[in-house]
Amino acid sequence: MALSDLLYPDNPKRRQELIDLHQELLNCMSINFRATNELAGVLNEHLGCTIGHIQMRPSSTVKENCDIIIQAMSEIQHQVQKIDSDVKEKLEPVLYQKLYDIKEPELEKIAIAHKVFSIVLGEATSTAGMVAVKLLSSNLITLTVSNLVSLLAQIGASVLGGITITILGLGIEMILHAILGAVERTQLLAAVKSYEKHLAEFKAASEKYQRAIREVTSLVRQQVQ
Repeated sequence: MALSDLLYPDNPKRRQELIDLHQELLNCMSINFRATNELAGVLNEHLGCTIGHIQMRPSSTVKENCDIIIQAMSEIQHQVQKIDSDVKEKLEPVLYQKLYDIKEPELEKIAIAHKVFSIVLGEATSTAGMVAVKLLSSNLITLTVSNLVSLLAQIGASVLGGITITILGLGIEMILHAILGAVERTQLLAAVKSYEKHLAEFKAASEKYQRAIREVTSLVRQQVQ
């Protein structure tokens, strides 16, 4: 047993809390990686985008993995903005406004969007208009992506950012082995509090992001069926 553990018996408990919170953060990040790839796949297949597939890197830090998601999400935001620009360029102002008018029938919006993408892409899938309308007429994707990007940047810049993804079990000791007594206790408490704060915000934003993506992908699955 470490000397600091004898002097401060709550340290092992704090270490385990830190490990558990770290694993929870990783699980949440992993789901966001998958959700981002799923949305990118829909955009690539139906709207002619070329967004790359992303993967978590176990040997990299939390910040480096946050940066990977941020880059992918930024590309999705860019592509949605480009889609909006293409639609606006091809449509008369009255028709363009109809896409954003909540009073307009959904089927009419889809027909307008599908016509545009048939022109832009040369050929459009039957679900192209539906996906475009969902992305453009609802700002849910845009808002959730922006919120999540902001939180990921905060996590990357925090005390969590420098921790390697694969830190489990004895790995935590590699960071804390030189810190003894009250200093270690302070560090552990600060780390746990930081994890708890960021994780709560990150989980809430992630759930909204994943729900928004499910709304888009479920439309595609229903159309295929």
